[in-house]
Amino acid sequence: MAEDWSAGEAPRRFVRTATAALDVLAEQDPVGATWLGDHRHDDRLADWTASGVERHLSDLGEAIGSLDDIDDTGLDAEDVVDLELLRARLTARQWSIAELAEHTWNPLVHLPGDAVYSLVARPSAEPAQRARDLAARLAAVPQSLEVARQLLGHMPQVHVETAVVQARGAITLLGDAVDELLRAAPEVQSEVDEARTVAAGALEQHARWLADQVGSSDGDPRLGERRFAAALWSTLGTEATPDALLTRAESHLMELEDRITETAATLAPRLGVSVSPGEPGLLVREVLDAVASSGPVTDADVLQRCRGHLDAMTALVREHDLVSIPAGLVEAVRVIEMPEVRRGVAVAYCDAPGALEPDGPTGPPSTFFAVSPTPADWTPERVDSFYREYNDHMLRNLTVHEAMPGHVLQLAHSRAFRGSTPVRAALSSGTFVEGWAVYAEQLVTDVVEDASPDDVGAMCLRLQQLKMQLRCTINAILDVRVHTRGMTEDEAMALMMLRGHQEEGEAAGKWRRALLSHAQLSTYFVGYGEVSAIVAELGEARPPLSRRDVHDAVLAHGSPSPRLLRSLLGLP
Repeated sequence: MAEDWSAGEAPRRFVRTATAALDVLAEQDPVGATWLGDHRHDDRLADWTASGVERHLSDLGEAIGSLDDIDDTGLDAEDVVDLELLRARLTARQWSIAELAEHTWNPLVHLPGDAVYSLVARPSAEPAQRARDLAARLAAVPQSLEVARQLLGHMPQVHVETAVVQARGAITLLGDAVDELLRAAPEVQSEVDEARTVAAGALEQHARWLADQVGSSDGDPRLGERRFAAALWSTLGTEATPDALLTRAESHLMELEDRITETAATLAPRLGVSVSPGEPGLLVREVLDAVASSGPVTDADVLQRCRGHLDAMTALVREHDLVSIPAGLVEAVRVIEMPEVRRGVAVAYCDAPGALEPDGPTGPPSTFFAVSPTPADWTPERVDSFYREYNDHMLRNLTVHEAMPGHVLQLAHSRAFRGSTPVRAALSSGTFVEGWAVYAEQLVTDVVEDASPDDVGAMCLRLQQLKMQLRCTINAILDVRVHTRGMTEDEAMALMMLRGHQEEGEAAGKWRRALLSHAQLSTYFVGYGEVSAIVAELGEARPPLSRRDVHDAVLAHGSPSPRLLRSLLGLP
C-alpha cells in the first residue's frame, strides 16, 4: 500500500524514523549515550569487533535510507532542520567508521576511562544501579582491550604515548572515585571489587603493550588533504574548504596582531612598561608579562578566584541585561576541583549535564565548572609557566568562556529547547557551542570597556581577550597546516609563541592536541565568526529587539550548526 503522506503522517513518520536513528547512534556509542543522559546502555562498551563494525555500517545505511525516504515538504521548519542534522551526523559516522577507521590505528578509541568516569561523576541513577552498570562495563574491559590489540596497526607515536598515560590514569580512576560510589551502594561492593581488579590487571597489561609499541609506532597522525576536508565538513557543518579556511584565518591573524599591539601600547605606560619603538612583538610580550605579574595565581587560590569571577560575571550579565539566565541555573552551578586524571591541559572546563538527562525533583542536575590546580608531579618552573598563561585576568576571561555567559549559560538555554524528537538535544554542534563562548568573551569585554574605558582592569581584560582571539585563530591555522601542509613542530611552536604570545607549555600542549585531533580546533574560529555574524544580522533585521532579546533568540533553538540556525531565524 502506498505511504499516506497526509499533513499529519509526515511528522509522525519523521518522529518514528528519527527515534530509530538515534537508537542506532546510542547503541553504537554507549559511553557517548551515557554522557548525553541516555542510560539504556550504561552496562556496555562499544563493539569494535569485525562483526560489530559490519553491523554498525549496515544499521547506519538503513537509517540513512529511511531518512532519505521522508518528504520534508510535510515537515515544519524545526523538523526540517532536525532531519538535515540527523542525516549529516549519520553520514559523518558512516564515513568515520568506514573511511577514517580510527579503531584500527588510534589506541585512544579503545580506552575505558570515559566509560568509568561517566558513571561515577554524576548521580544519574540510584548508586546501586550505577555500581552494577559499572561492574558490567569493567567486566567487559579485558575482552575489549584484547580486540584493540588485534585491530591496532601503524599507530602514530603521539597517540600511543598519550594512550599509555591515559591507560594508567584509568587505573587510578578505579580507586577513590569508585570507592566513593560504593560507599553509597555497599551491597554491590563484592561485584564491583571483582570486576575492577580484573579490569585494572587488563589495563596494566594493555599499558605495557602500548609502551612496547612506542618505538616502532610509524603511523602518520596527519589526515592529508582529502580526509581532512571530509573531517572539516562533518565537524563544522559548513562547506568551508581547507584552503578557504586557512586564507581567512591567516588574514584575521594579521588584523588581530595590529589590534593587540595597539592595546598593548595604550596599556604599557599604565603598567610601567617601556619598550623601544619598532618592536611590536616585544612590546606585546612585555605588556603581557606585566599583566601576568599584576594578577598572580597559585594552586592555593585558583578555585576561589574562579568562584569570584563567576559571581561577578553573573552580576554583570544581569546588570547589563545581556541575556536571560534560566531559573535555577545559578544555584545548579558548582565550582569543583578538576579530577586529577583530567588535569594539565587547561585550567578549567564546563561539564554540563547530558542534554537527555532528566531533571530531578529539585530542578536540573548540577553543572560543574571544573577548575584545576596543577598536577602534583609538575616542576616549579612548569607550574610558574602555567599560571603566567592563566593569570587572574585570563581566568576572568576564561570564566566568561566556560561559564557565564559562555558554555554554562548557553548549554542551559539549549537544554530548555523541546522539539518533536530528541535530535537537537542529542546532536549539538561544536561549532555553535564554541562559537557562542568565544563571542561571549567579545561581548563581555566590550561591555566592561564601555563602562570603564580608562580602567586598567578593563584594559587588561581586553588584552587577554585579544590573546584568546589570537589563540583560536591560530588553532584553525594549526589544524589545516598540520593535517594538509606538513607543518613541523618548530614552525608550530614559533607561530604560537612568537605571534600568539603563548607560554611554551601551552604551545607544546596545543601541538600535541593538533596531532591528536582533527577539525575540532577549527570550531572556535569558524564558530566565532558565524555566531557574531548571526547576532549582528539578526539585530539589523529586527530593530525593535533589545540586545537581550537578540541573544535569547539565538540561544532558543538548542545547539544546531550556525548554518542551520540561520534558516530557523529567517536569515539568508
